Amino acid sequence: TFTVEEAVETIGFGRFHIMLFLIMGSTGVAEAMEIMLIAVVSPLIRCEWQLQDWQVALVTTMVFFGYMVFSIVLGLLADRYGRWKILLLSFLWAAYFSLLTSFAPSYIWFVFLRAMVGGGVSGHAQGREENKQIVAICSCSNPFLSLGKVFWLAGSLLIIGLASAVNPTIGWRWLVRIASIPGILLILLFKFIPESARYNVSTGNTEAALSTLHRIARMNRVAMPEGELREPPKERRGEFKDLIHPKYLRTTLQIWIIW
Repeated sequence: TFTVEEAVETIGFGRFHIMLFLIMGSTGVAEAMEIMLIAVVSPLIRCEWQLQDWQVALVTTMVFFGYMVFSIVLGLLADRYGRWKILLLSFLWAAYFSLLTSFAPSYIWFVFLRAMVGGGVSGHAQGREENKQIVAICSCSNPFLSLGKVFWLAGSLLIIGLASAVNPTIGWRWLVRIASIPGILLILLFKFIPESARYNVSTGNTEAALSTLHRIARMNRVAMPEGELREPPKERRGEFKDLIHPKYLRTTLQIWIIW
């Protein structure tokens, strides 16, 4: 018999992981564009709706407020229904509300819709962090995780470059529409992203986990380990209250403060 970890180590690093790294890294481009968008449209909406300083600042605050609230909700849903489903939902959600933002008739609608975009973008992390771990384990190479930051930087530079060309010509509403395109394109690539084998075995779905592992092995052109996949399902997969359990409280607080 073998476990998921043993199968992953046997399969090793290959074409599948490079593809996964590029697709999941590209989510950083889409995420950065949506987050940085506020910085390049704020001066324009200030003029259009005659906003005060606190009103402009509130837009950014509400984007991250949506990010904070929905990251908790989507994290719990990802544990319950799987990473793949929540990742797809988050991209559909963010793209939908991003496009709606370009038609915002007033400041209040703009703030609400951008908060919803922040909520959708928060779901990107549910799948991206899981797949970063897969790449790291298989490559045994931390530079791959460092390279992931390049995608965020690329997205930030891209939205600033687009803003310099689009804002003075066809306006900020078209900039919002263009910024939503990367997220829409990534939705088309979801068929190449499998559900996490670790998640499947944790829920007792051994067949689905085995199917994913075989798919990875075929793409990497290597053989699966001999024997049967045997791993008991987890009766308890963790809850939010565990974060403040005395055993983990110090680590939780340190991570929260750092972030």
